[in-house]
Order: sequence, then structure tokens, then C-alpha cells
Amino acid sequence: MTTVYIISAPSGSGKSTLVNEVRKQVPELDFSISYTTREPRGSERNGCEYFFVPRGEFERMVENDKFLEYADVFGNCYGTARRFLDEAKRKGRDLLLDIDVQGAEQIKRKIPEAVSIFIMPPDRKSLEFRLRNRGQDSENVIQRRLATASREIENYGKYDYILVNDRLEDSIDLLKSILLAERLKRTGAQPSADDDTRVAKAERCRLENVRDRLQPILASFVPAAAPGGR
Repeated sequence: MTTVYIISAPSGSGKSTLVNEVRKQVPELDFSISYTTREPRGSERNGCEYFFVPRGEFERMVENDKFLEYADVFGNCYGTARRFLDEAKRKGRDLLLDIDVQGAEQIKRKIPEAVSIFIMPPDRKSLEFRLRNRGQDSENVIQRRLATASREIENYGKYDYILVNDRLEDSIDLLKSILLAERLKRTGAQPSADDDTRVAKAERCRLENVRDRLQPILASFVPAAAPGGR
């Protein structure tokens, strides 16, 4: 049985780095490369980070029901092709989806048993620093991404796990633990001592177990009231 893992995060939260590292460490895990109508950035290559296609081709794929999910983000279209799930099932492997909150909602409607994970930045200041440090966005784009992040973070309660990405090494280990703990649950195998440790780490990231920790993070994304305002 194939387990589908959904990972979402605001732009600049370090999601891509986490996903790339975990893919190296977790066996039998396929990854869905999204289709997009936007232009490649920097060193991005077609078929690696994304499949870059003209809008007309993307729209034809929508008409032919080729996508599990798709959305328009900042005027560009992004979509997850059904063929990746079909291939993972055929090979008996799990599937990791790197998608935004719009796509995650669509996937959960179609695959309710999918495991959803939201990567949370430590706070707004840290996210802004990461966005600026990338050096690839204008000031207007940075402000737009921060505003979008505030809206995306409001959806955290729809996810099964919340991973606060404050230290990369720890975050990689926690994400790996979540994937392996869910796989162990599915197989019903007798857990080893290492498995028990993984499960315990994963449980610490369960939504119900991190709500208190999230409060100051969420508060950092709320605009301060103007002097004398309510």
C-alpha cells in the first residue's frame, strides 16, 4: 500500500532543503516533480526542480484530467501529475508531494488518508531574513511572499504534523522520523528500539502536541496595532 505524504510551507521556510535531504535518507520513497508555467530561475533545470511547460500545455493537461491537484500562485500555474501516484503504486513505493496549502486541500479531499506535514518558520523575522538572504527576489516580491506566508500559516490546523524548522539537522531528523513512523504504522511491523525512538520524535510534532509552541510563532506574523488603535 502506498502512503502519500504532503509537505507544505511558506516560501523561504527551508522546505526544499529538508525534502532533498530526506529523499537521500528514506528508501522506497518516490517524489513528485510539479509542473509549472513559470520561467526557470537561476540554475533550475527542466525535469529536476519542475517540469516547465507553456500555459497552453498546462491547460490541456487540466482538461484531460492529468493532475491530482493544481493551482494558480502569483499568476503562475502549478500542478501534480497523476502519473506519479500511479507509478508509485505500481512499484509499491511511497510518494512525497511538495505542494502549497491549496494543493494540499485538494489532495486531502481525494486521498483522506494522506499524511500532511506543515513546515513552520521559527518566526516572521527569521523568514524575512531567509527570503532576503536568497538574493533572488525584489522588495515587492519579498513583501508579497511575507503576506502570503501569513495567510498560509493560518492553515496549520489542517495538517497532521507541524515541524518548526529552526535547526536544519534536527528538522531533517524529525521529518525522517515522521515518514518512518507513519510507514511503521501502516505495515504493523513489530517496532525495534530505534523505531520506538522515531515514533516518539514524530509524536512530538503532532498538531495536538505543538499548539503551545506555535503561539509565539503565530503572534509574530500578526501586524502590530497602530498607536491608539484597537
